[in-house]
Amino acid sequence: MLAAIVSLIVAMSVAIYVSASSGDGTAQRPLAGPRPPHNSAAAISTGTWVGSWSTSPSAAEPGTETAGLHDRSVRNVVHTSVGGTAARITLSNLYGRLPLTLTHATIALAAADGSAAALPQTMRRLTFNGITTVVVPPGGQVMSDAVRITIPYDSDVLITTYAPAEPGPVTVHPHVRQISYAAQGDHADDVTGTPYTQQVESWRYLTALDVLSKESHGTLVAFGDSLTEGHSSTMGANRRWPDVLAKRLREAADAGQDVPRYGVVNQGIGGNRILTGGNGRPADNPSGLTRFARDVLGRTNVKVVVIDLGVNDILRNPSVTDPELIVDGLRTLVGQAHGRGIKVIGATLMPFGGHRGYSADREAVRQEVNAEIRAGRVFDAVVDFDSALRDPYDPRRLRAVYDSGDHLHPNDRGYERMAQEFDLSELKGSVPARL
Repeated sequence: MLAAIVSLIVAMSVAIYVSASSGDGTAQRPLAGPRPPHNSAAAISTGTWVGSWSTSPSAAEPGTETAGLHDRSVRNVVHTSVGGTAARITLSNLYGRLPLTLTHATIALAAADGSAAALPQTMRRLTFNGITTVVVPPGGQVMSDAVRITIPYDSDVLITTYAPAEPGPVTVHPHVRQISYAAQGDHADDVTGTPYTQQVESWRYLTALDVLSKESHGTLVAFGDSLTEGHSSTMGANRRWPDVLAKRLREAADAGQDVPRYGVVNQGIGGNRILTGGNGRPADNPSGLTRFARDVLGRTNVKVVVIDLGVNDILRNPSVTDPELIVDGLRTLVGQAHGRGIKVIGATLMPFGGHRGYSADREAVRQEVNAEIRAGRVFDAVVDFDSALRDPYDPRRLRAVYDSGDHLHPNDRGYERMAQEFDLSELKGSVPARL
């Protein structure tokens, strides 16, 4: 019966995403506008395309339902996990009700951390099938052409789009612990940053930055909730556990250790659950089962996924009192990953004693889920976040030095400890794809 319930959820999820975004996670490229002169998008050098940064579109931006962002340049600031010699981006209009027309898009390296200013010599215009204007259909996404640009690892990149008449709602990922910018009028190629007087803690439209790398050979996806998203980490400091894991992998590889060279991308959504999404069509904060095909299987050159989900199913859904529902949902995600030859690392659920949602019954569910994970009956390998961060004198709670103060989310030191818990050698390898 439990397996049947999970199967029904998956079937409904697939149907929703087929209607909302063509269902296969691939970028669509409807185009309009004049063909530009020769630019740097041609004759890209050899290498491997990997994900350097990404995020999950998760909501329609409040206040943009009718007005949108007319005559506005949006400058997203993102941080790279690996570098490359060329780049391409993905833009989403998942929550839009009308086509989104973008007439100008650029990419550049930031002049400094936390700045809307660009290094002038790095400014590049982006095209879509060789054309500067792109129309993103409602519920759809588009991928740009590759453009020649040297992208260093561990650097801030500015990706700017201009919409002369954005009809709304605007597709966003909010609460990202990073300030991005907006300006009135078309300032997509402005390098000074002066017009960008509007600040927002969201990424608008942008969902991925891929790079052509001669060093990295794949992508690791961190798939989770606010604990992966980086809630309560220092603003603009890139202290989320996926950021720290990317740094560990880079430093270990540079030191000659036998570890994989992966880009690390963060597909965490605050409040996310395995089994249940939010309201709307498409749903705000879609469930893990619903979005896995898009946010993991649809990412570039994925070799391994780390799944850290389940706490919100316990805290936010009173009807989920059977741990087998959560475990069956996790096993469904693992089966989908194995179908693509992707290795799955699973995280134990961290304690939340002292949080307003804590109860003895919910703690019992968490313990039973963790017992199944530790027994090796769910994932290919386990990263034990629970044992790493729990208070040794009261295992129901986070250790005080790792607690942000709400008794659920870690602080910077806690996120670093989570990243340190990984055995980097376990990130190597894959599973055979089912034929």
